[in-house]
Amino acid sequence: MNSIILRTGTRALIPVFLFVALMTLWRGHNDPGGGFIGGLLAAICVALIEKAFGVAQARRWLILPPMMIAGIGLSCAILSGLWGALANGWFLSSVWPLYENVDGKWEGLAAGSILLFDSGVFLVVVGVVSAILFALEEAGVPESRKDEP
Repeated sequence: MNSIILRTGTRALIPVFLFVALMTLWRGHNDPGGGFIGGLLAAICVALIEKAFGVAQARRWLILPPMMIAGIGLSCAILSGLWGALANGWFLSSVWPLYENVDGKWEGLAAGSILLFDSGVFLVVVGVVSAILFALEEAGVPESRKDEP
C-alpha cells in the first residue's frame, strides 16, 4: 500500500505500541496480561510496517527470521520450566532469585522465572504471527481469482 498517511501514522504509532507491549509484558508477570497479549501488541507493529512499507522492510525491522524469534521464545519458556524444576523439584514452578539487602535481610527480585516464561511466550507470539503475516502477504492473490471483481 502506497499511502503517505499510513506511512506517517505507522512511524508515530510504532513506539507507542512497543511501549504498551513491553509494559503489558512487564506488568503481566504479576497481574493479568503478560506475554501473549504483549506479543500480539508487538505483532501489530510488524503488521503496520508490512502494510505501510512492505514485507522486505518488515523483515529488516525484525532483524531475525520470524521462526527463529519463535524458537528463541520457546527456548526461554523451556528454560524457565527447567529452572523451576532444578530449584523446586517441579517443572514450571516459580523461582524468585534472592539477594541480600544492605540491612542483611534477604529479599526477592521482581524478575524471576515467571518473567522469563512470559518473555518466551511474547517472542513465540511475535514470531509465529509475523511468519503467518509474511506468508499471507507473499502468497498474494491466486491466479484463478485475479479476474474476479
